Amino acid sequence: MSPHRQAVDNLITSSTAFQSLIESLSADQLTVQSLCPDWDVRGVVLHVLGIEDCLVGWKPEADDDMPPFASVGPFMVEHGGADPAGLAELGRDIFERRCQELESASDDDLAHLCMSPVGQVPYGTFMAVRNFDVWVHHRDITTPLGLHTDDTGPAAEAAMDQIHGSLGYIVGKKIGLPDGMSIAFNVHGPVERTMMAAVDGRAKVVQQIAGTPSVEVTADSLTFVQLACGRIDSDEAIAAGRVTWTGDDEWGGRAARNLAFTI
Repeated sequence: MSPHRQAVDNLITSSTAFQSLIESLSADQLTVQSLCPDWDVRGVVLHVLGIEDCLVGWKPEADDDMPPFASVGPFMVEHGGADPAGLAELGRDIFERRCQELESASDDDLAHLCMSPVGQVPYGTFMAVRNFDVWVHHRDITTPLGLHTDDTGPAAEAAMDQIHGSLGYIVGKKIGLPDGMSIAFNVHGPVERTMMAAVDGRAKVVQQIAGTPSVEVTADSLTFVQLACGRIDSDEAIAAGRVTWTGDDEWGGRAARNLAFTI
């Protein structure tokens, strides 16, 4: 399966799971503060649905076409008073149409360049970003509600890929690791992965590090993703032992506290 087709499959998986979550929410749960500072659970639901709604029927014609994101704000206002049943019905309609479009997209459609939140990329790459967004927002809701999520599988691996691909930026700009140092992130269950970066003039992702990394940071995969997305307090995660480090103590602490590259 091509990477673009896999991205579509992952987004469909995450969208289906998100709709199942919407179907389960009560009126009281919709008012609970999410992990996104500006939104309660209802706000996160409306944000995700608003973006997917604006993408229904949108097909980039030119390489610099930007999705009609301006419609998301009005969408959230329009449906802000929907009750749980109304939100569930709205989600069913939007996701059904989106998934049908995604399933019928041709290879040429997925390869077509367009603008996205990460710049000009093929439409299929944009859909990988959409999977990341939906996957993370799902947990923005379930974590404060104390609901279980299945954090395994291709969609979860693909969400981690988005962070892995940004590791050079995180290490160089957010953590500020000095020249000549290296770092390894040991992520364990549900997603198992070792990600490494080294600074040689600039920070970049590497496949291996000669000798012992200057710093090794270890965390479970959900904690790592939520720290990278600025969703949880790093000091609380450190105090709870959910993120630890070995090697250079100063830079290990800086790394654990400065993973956030998106909010």
